[in-house]
Amino acid sequence: MASTASGLTRRRGGGGGGAAAGSADNEDGSRVSSPVPKRTDDRTPETSYENSANGHKIAFDPRDISESEERNKQPKLTLMEEIVLMGLKDKQGYLSFWNDNISYALRGCIVIELAFRGRISMQKDSSRRRFPLADRVIEVIDDTLTGEVLLDETLKMMKSSEKMSVNSWIDLLSGETWNLMKIGYQLKQVRERLCKGLVDKGILRTEKKNFLLFDMATHPVADGGAKEEIRRRVRNVLTSRTVVLPASQFLPEEMEFRYLRTITMVCAAYAANVLENALTTLGHEARERAFAQVDELLAEYSQWPFARRAGGSAGVGANLGQVINDEVNNGKDKELQLEVIAACLSVFTRLDSLL
Repeated sequence: MASTASGLTRRRGGGGGGAAAGSADNEDGSRVSSPVPKRTDDRTPETSYENSANGHKIAFDPRDISESEERNKQPKLTLMEEIVLMGLKDKQGYLSFWNDNISYALRGCIVIELAFRGRISMQKDSSRRRFPLADRVIEVIDDTLTGEVLLDETLKMMKSSEKMSVNSWIDLLSGETWNLMKIGYQLKQVRERLCKGLVDKGILRTEKKNFLLFDMATHPVADGGAKEEIRRRVRNVLTSRTVVLPASQFLPEEMEFRYLRTITMVCAAYAANVLENALTTLGHEARERAFAQVDELLAEYSQWPFARRAGGSAGVGANLGQVINDEVNNGKDKELQLEVIAACLSVFTRLDSLL
């Protein structure tokens, strides 16, 4: 009985674990081992408590609350998923085999999404202004995982590797490099993984179809409402004199940079050569005006600071300049992140479809 008491005494006083307790077995039972200093780098989750209605204490990890709050501010779909959804044939469930731009544009969208979520920014160095936007170096400022597989995979690579420019990262993620030491940076099967993510979110479904000598998984649209909402948003930006974006699960009211994100999505769809799929209900002349409008948007938002605009062709989007200026002013502490977005859009202007 005495040995049990002494064991409890050592555990209560020391907290040092088996080694401390084992060495104390040959000592007097009344002695207490010295406490082990608390590690400053200990990343063990902290526990908080709150009282429930019946008076009992409930334990929870505060990080779960902050992560939940962040998810509520994020749209249901990432930029990459919106681009893929816009390019998919609704019934056939696959992307055009002749689209050479979408793979590169999707990698650019991954970098943009990480910037919007506050994970990366331009390196804070005044000398960076001597270089073109796309050649400026980016760095990880928050390595908290997002819960999106492709984003987290990219974030881990950026965190563990040397700092590189926006253009270099998009090239490496796309596999466009002659450096065999860096070929491992390429993200594999991005389109298929995005489609599977959309299946998990209930937007697409999976089917198998036979193409001559082999079977291929296809992903027809299961929830047409998501794709129609994206199309409406695109047409709103490219055809309306005054652009108003209603809140939805795909564009929450609480989300920062709602209008800038939408313009970025439109420009990325243009670069990925899938924008026309959202404009099929427009007549020929209206489509031409819409493409002229996105040309202007891409020119204005592929530079930093963003160019001021008084309205596009025929006064389309006359309020966009002021609305986005307000968004930027409200996020003054995030200017280095917005600079990354402008740099990615400047990379998009080099794609073949825009020449």
